[in-house]
Amino acid sequence: MKMMGGGVAAASLSSVLAAETTASAPGAPRPNIVLILADDLGFSDIGCYGSEIHTPNLDKLAGEGLRFTQFYCAARCCPSRASILTGLYPHQAGMGNMVSKPDDPRPPGPYQGYLNDRCVTVAEMLKQAGYRTYMSGKWHVGEAPEHWPRKRGFDRYFGLISGACSYWELLQEERHKRVMALDDDPFEPEPGDFYMTDAFTDHALQFLQEHGDNPAPFFLYLPFTAPHWPLHAWPEDIEKYRGRYDCGWDSIREERYERLKSLGIIDPKWALSPRDDEVPPWSEVDNKEDWALRMNVYAAMVDRMDQGIGRVLDALNEMGAEENTLVMFLSDNGGCAESVVRRNLNTPGTKPGERGSFVAYQRPWANASNSPFRLFKKWIHEGGIATPLVARWPRVIRQQGALTHQVGHINDFMSTCLDVAGLTYPESFEGRTVTPTEGKSLFPVFRGETRAPHEILFWEHIGNRGVRQGKWKLVAEKAGGWELYDLEADRTELHNLADEFPEKAKELNQRYDDWAKRVGAV
Repeated sequence: MKMMGGGVAAASLSSVLAAETTASAPGAPRPNIVLILADDLGFSDIGCYGSEIHTPNLDKLAGEGLRFTQFYCAARCCPSRASILTGLYPHQAGMGNMVSKPDDPRPPGPYQGYLNDRCVTVAEMLKQAGYRTYMSGKWHVGEAPEHWPRKRGFDRYFGLISGACSYWELLQEERHKRVMALDDDPFEPEPGDFYMTDAFTDHALQFLQEHGDNPAPFFLYLPFTAPHWPLHAWPEDIEKYRGRYDCGWDSIREERYERLKSLGIIDPKWALSPRDDEVPPWSEVDNKEDWALRMNVYAAMVDRMDQGIGRVLDALNEMGAEENTLVMFLSDNGGCAESVVRRNLNTPGTKPGERGSFVAYQRPWANASNSPFRLFKKWIHEGGIATPLVARWPRVIRQQGALTHQVGHINDFMSTCLDVAGLTYPESFEGRTVTPTEGKSLFPVFRGETRAPHEILFWEHIGNRGVRQGKWKLVAEKAGGWELYDLEADRTELHNLADEFPEKAKELNQRYDDWAKRVGAV
């Protein structure tokens, strides 16, 4: 099967847009775009970002491409996914918090819990420009059928409409009922060999195979649920890590910290954050075998996701599409400290990883996942919002294995995808006015240039809030006061400078208040 991105679409608007080419090489075919998203993956959870977990395919992707050391997500799954798809802050797209249930609607607005009609998705834009648009994975930005992926620009869809599901089966207990879909129809997994991560990979490959020799370029969005709890993995993957985590979380944090420094991803002058206050020293833990097994399973989940990514990369090569395909990989937030005990879905007598179990790796191992930073998913401290970002595009990214320290934000994906496709963000879409994008294209960074940075960036989630301007970051927990950090000197956020620089803290506080009013953050 041989395919190269490019070609002219037949529809009226599409035919005009399809004639445009990328800014990098006039006359060159528009690139294919593959955007891969992990779920609850910590900053240091893959090999090319300092991990001991076996991720050869992501490491190869990084070795042939570019790694960002200062890229940010939106602290939690639903808000991050909304920003990826729309180029807006989550509140502007209606996803300031988590997704709403169809039988429990919320008032329209920044926290309504599904994508609103004042945003346009990257799939909608690329589809009108002649791209074929495919998605396999977790949606989580609208559970009612009228908000499903094919209603927002995707030609084909397979995956989990809702979130946090068993990897072996579709939960049907009323309180925890989950929904999967194939295109516009509900999907029920067959019992037996079904495993969520593999199913997402399989359908992504099916969509690419169906694309075949189609001359149109394609956009593939592949948002995994891995390694989000519950901890479920194939026994052979778990076995690979047997004994690896018997050393405990303190040793793993130190190992990763040293590797991050040697890789050049963090500055040696940034100290490793202390072990989280709620986490005991490994030497004082009684049930070490259970805790080590939890991290074994977590590592196996990351490993299986990497195997799937390798299969997708192999397919691109077999299609002849590798040279002109932009592949990007990141996580939706930092490692997750949640215990999930409250869900009462764990079958007594089961071990982590097995069918019937429903447990998480919890705060201690999340603290290791987010090395060298502190705090977790949901927080706006670096442990909650710092993500790896790996990008490969052989035709454009020439400095293989390079690092960039330029700051980027999850809002940037819309602008980036449109830019590389030769498109412009619209003022309106299908007769409705859309909110102007907040993102900035990463295309200049891919070309080895220094792009004009974001003047300022903002975050808010469940009362946790933050703002970054240049080296300065003002951040607060929901019930806490503002903390001020100089990220050039102290990105691990150990030295609060709010009292030393009160005017800077006051200035950024005012900027935050103005932004919150503008987007409706409360």
